Amino acid sequence: MDHDTMRRATAEFFGTFWLTFGGCGAAVLSAAFPELGIGFLGVAFAFGLTVLTMAYAVGHISGGHFNPAVTLGLWSARRCANRHVLPYIAAQVVGAILAAGVLYVIAAGKAGWIPNGFAANGYGDLSPGKYSLTACLVTEFLTTFFFVFIIVGTTSKGAAAGFAGIPIGFALVLIHLISIPVTNTSVNPARSTGPALIAGGPYVTQLWLFWLAPILGAMTAGAMARWIYEPAEMVETRVIEKRAVA
Repeated sequence: MDHDTMRRATAEFFGTFWLTFGGCGAAVLSAAFPELGIGFLGVAFAFGLTVLTMAYAVGHISGGHFNPAVTLGLWSARRCANRHVLPYIAAQVVGAILAAGVLYVIAAGKAGWIPNGFAANGYGDLSPGKYSLTACLVTEFLTTFFFVFIIVGTTSKGAAAGFAGIPIGFALVLIHLISIPVTNTSVNPARSTGPALIAGGPYVTQLWLFWLAPILGAMTAGAMARWIYEPAEMVETRVIEKRAVA
């Protein structure tokens, strides 16, 4: 792996670690805290803020994907080079798993704490609202579709340069407000993998859905965006664009 790819993958590792630690940490540690719990709204903002903050921290290095579905969606849109796809996904999954492990160590420091679902995603009996497999699949497909569509649109030629991180972060907030009751919100296979490995059992068995649906939604969005936006040569998507030098 060359130096540039290693640097990019490292940025993706830290971005996905922060997303998983911050978003799932808000759900595991703060959502139901007695009398002061942040609830669904707080968790939704936590996930959005992780993407927003890391977009500005490392988006100019790797593009700020932090999500295997986003990487594959941008590849489908011809906004991500072939050589970056596998290193990005590997770094994202490792970052999410390590973040879930660190979160477990912290959460287990409270006497009597029980992991329960550990912010993992699920359908049927493991869905927060007991939604069916079909409902969860459609939800994850559509929310990831629009997430990637927004990413491509806000980073396309003609969009406000340097501000893409804001609508992308708020899009993730909105997605969580819609889908937490349905699937506990994935739209990100890496984020789903880390907590599922801690929760174990049926959460691992159901993990396939939270890889399949987001990836299908993202790649469909990428193909659609390629037609609507810049159809010519591949232009790498960067959440934070470099300022032009006069």
